[in-house]
Amino acid sequence: MRVLVAEDDLTSRLVLEKTLAKWGYDVVVARDGIEALDLIESADAPALLVLDWEMPGMDGIDVCRKVREREGGRSRYIILLTARSGTQDLVAGLEAGANDYVGKPFDPSELRARLDVGSRFVELYEELLATQHALEHEAHTDPLTQIMNRGAIMARLHEEVARAKRGAIPLSLGIMDIDHFKSVNDTYGHAAGDEVLREVVGRSALALRPYDALGRVGGEEFLMLIPGAAREDAWSVLERVRRVVGDTPIELSNQLIDVTVSVGGTVALADEPVDQMLIRADEALYRAKELGRNRVETSPEK
Repeated sequence: MRVLVAEDDLTSRLVLEKTLAKWGYDVVVARDGIEALDLIESADAPALLVLDWEMPGMDGIDVCRKVREREGGRSRYIILLTARSGTQDLVAGLEAGANDYVGKPFDPSELRARLDVGSRFVELYEELLATQHALEHEAHTDPLTQIMNRGAIMARLHEEVARAKRGAIPLSLGIMDIDHFKSVNDTYGHAAGDEVLREVVGRSALALRPYDALGRVGGEEFLMLIPGAAREDAWSVLERVRRVVGDTPIELSNQLIDVTVSVGGTVALADEPVDQMLIRADEALYRAKELGRNRVETSPEK
C-alpha cells in the first residue's frame, strides 16, 4: 500500500521512509506541509498519510483541515506524528481531521500497529466504494446489453427535455424495434437472440453521435435520444442506425442472420409532456412496421 510521509526533519524523514519501506509500504515523501498538500491533491495520491505536526509553511493540523475540506468522495486515513502529549493538543489534532496519532520519538511497534489499522480502514473503504459503484451501475444498466435500462434512459429523457427548454434547442428521439425478433429466438434459440440484441446495440451505438443516448426500454425495443437535432438531422441519424444494423448480416456460430430494425422518430414540441412525445414516436414506429418494416418513419410536423 502507498503511504505519504510528511516530515521536515531530514533524519526523521529518512528513518520513517526506510522503516515503512521495510514493512512493505510504497513510501511517498514530502518535506513540508505545502508539498504534502500538493501531493495529496494529485490524481494518484496515497490514501494513508503520516504527517508531522510541526512543519514549516503549513503544519500537520492545517494539512488535516485542508484534506478534510477538499477530499470529496475519497476518505483518507491520517496519522499525526507529534511530540505533544497534552490532552488539549491531541483533541485539537483529532478535531482537525486526524484519525490517529503517534508520539515522537515513535516506537516502531506502535507505529506499525497504527499503520496496520489505517491500511485496513483504507482497504475496507475502497471495497465499499467499489461495491457502491457496482450497485449504482447495476441499478442503471441493462444486464444483457450493458446500455441504460428503462429507468435510466427515461431519467435521461427528462433531463434532455429540461435542457432543451432552458437553451431553446431542438431535441429529437427515436424508438427502435428489431423486426421479427421472435422468429430469431424460435429459429436459432434464445442464446442466439441475446447475441443478436447485443450486436444490434453495438452497431447502433457506433452509428449514433457521441452525445446521443441509447437505452433498452423493452425486450427488443430501444429508445434513442438525439439532442440538438431537428427533424431532418434526426432522420439522418436514425436512418444511419437503421442502415448500420441491417446492411450486414449478423454472424453467429457460422450462420448469417439477416436482422433489420424499424424506427419511429419525433421532435419534441414546446411544453409537450414527455408521455405525449413518446406516443408520437411510437405511432411513427407502428407506421414504419405497417409500411413494410426496415425503415424510418417520423411523426408529422405540427
